[in-house]
Amino acid sequence: MPEKLHPNIEKVAAVLDEHGVSGEIVVFAEAAPTAVAAAAQIGCEVGAIANSLVFEADGDPLLVLTSGAHRVDTALIAERVGASKIKRAGPDFVRAATGQVIGGVAPVGHPAPLRTLVDTWLDRHPVVWAAAGHPHTVFPTSFAELVRITGGVPTDVER
Repeated sequence: MPEKLHPNIEKVAAVLDEHGVSGEIVVFAEAAPTAVAAAAQIGCEVGAIANSLVFEADGDPLLVLTSGAHRVDTALIAERVGASKIKRAGPDFVRAATGQVIGGVAPVGHPAPLRTLVDTWLDRHPVVWAAAGHPHTVFPTSFAELVRITGGVPTDVER
């Protein structure tokens, strides 16, 4: 990794270290703000990318770590979390909740812990790649490790 990292990447790296995550953060020369772009740069299936999607669930942040091969069924997620209304969060809401920008939101390293759901589909991949706090970064992990480090609830995100 470069000597001087963006503060978000340093924060994520510190949290990963605290949780004993052994995977190293990879820094790309070009941004990988989508699952397709990240998969192309890594050389893996798009389904092995853990998208960090932030939603507003009755006004509160909800982080859904979903396979890049899936679209989140918001009605299903609303049922799962007992929310009357769920919508995709806008850039300002995402930054306020995570301290990170859309396209680089990591599963960890936020100002405060977020209620998190982890797509069970990710368990089909021995290695899962997640953003590390910046659109130019990812780190390798696993479904079980994502659940452990986020305190997330394994959930089907599609019907």
